[in-house]
Amino acid sequence: MPSLRKALRVSNRSMLAFIFFFSFSSSCLYFIYVAPGIANTYLFMVQARGIMLKENVKTIGHMIRLYTNKNTTLNGTDYPEGNNSSDCVAQTTMYLPENFTYSPYQPCPEKLPYMRGLIDVNMSEISFDEIQQLFSKDLDIKPGGHWIPNDCKPRWKVAILIPFRNRHEHLPIFFRHLIPMLQKQRLEFAFYVVEQTGTQPFNRAMLFNVGFKEAMKDAVWDCIIFHDVDHLPENDRNYYGCGEMPRHFAAKLDKYMYILPYNEFFGGVSGLTVEQFKKINGFPNAFWGWGGEDDDLWNR
Repeated sequence: MPSLRKALRVSNRSMLAFIFFFSFSSSCLYFIYVAPGIANTYLFMVQARGIMLKENVKTIGHMIRLYTNKNTTLNGTDYPEGNNSSDCVAQTTMYLPENFTYSPYQPCPEKLPYMRGLIDVNMSEISFDEIQQLFSKDLDIKPGGHWIPNDCKPRWKVAILIPFRNRHEHLPIFFRHLIPMLQKQRLEFAFYVVEQTGTQPFNRAMLFNVGFKEAMKDAVWDCIIFHDVDHLPENDRNYYGCGEMPRHFAAKLDKYMYILPYNEFFGGVSGLTVEQFKKINGFPNAFWGWGGEDDDLWNR
C-alpha cells in the first residue's frame, strides 16, 4: 500500500506539471498568434539585452587587458587613449554659427545653428484644444499644419503621412513634438493624417498609398515621409529631408534598446522622394495586420 500511494503521488505531480506546461505553452502560442508584433518586440528586447551585456563584458575585458599590459593609460574617459571609439562617440559636425544671416532668395542650409542635437521628449498627454492654442500664435502655420519658412527657400517640400486609427492620445503629442523640430530645420512641411475606419485589420501600407495620392492632389511635394504616430525623434539633427537614396529615420528605437533589429529593417519612419516612390509603385496593399509591409518596401 505505501508504495502504491507513493506511485500515485508521483503520478499526480507529473500530471499537474504536464497540465501547467501545456497551459503555459498554449498561452504563449495564443499570445504570439493574436499579437505577433508585441511578441516579436519582447523577443528582440531579450536578445538585445544579451548583445549589450556581451559588448559590455568585451569592453571591460579590453580595458583591463590594456591596463594590465601597460600598453596605454586610462585618460579619465570611458575609453583608453588610442582606442578606436568611433562606434560609440559621435564625430563633431560643423554647424552654422549663431549669427548666420539667412537670405529669402537662397536655399535653406541643412545644418542650422538651432539644431542642437538631443532634444527633450515630452510624453505627457495634451488635448487637441491645447495644441490649437499652442500653435495659434504662429500665423505662418496654415490649415493642415502647412508651414513655409520666410527667411530662406526650403530645400525640401515635405509631406508627412501618418496612418491612424484609435491613437487619439498620441496624435497631439506627436504634433507638439515634431512641429518645432521641423521649423528649426527650415523645411516646408504639412501633415496628412490618414484614418482607417471599420473593424478590419489595420492596413498601414494601404493608408500610406491613399495618403500619397491625396497629398499629391493638394500641393507639389518632392519628399514624402511615412511616419508612425507613436515614433518621436530624439535628436533635431535627424534631418527630415530626402536624398538620392531612400532614408530610414528610425534606425535606433528605444523599444529595441537602440539596436537595429535586422539589417533590412525599414519600419517606423522612412522617407522617399516622390520620384523614388513612384518608381517602386508605392507600398503593397496586401498586408493586413501587423508587419511585413516595411520589409516589402525595402525589397522594392
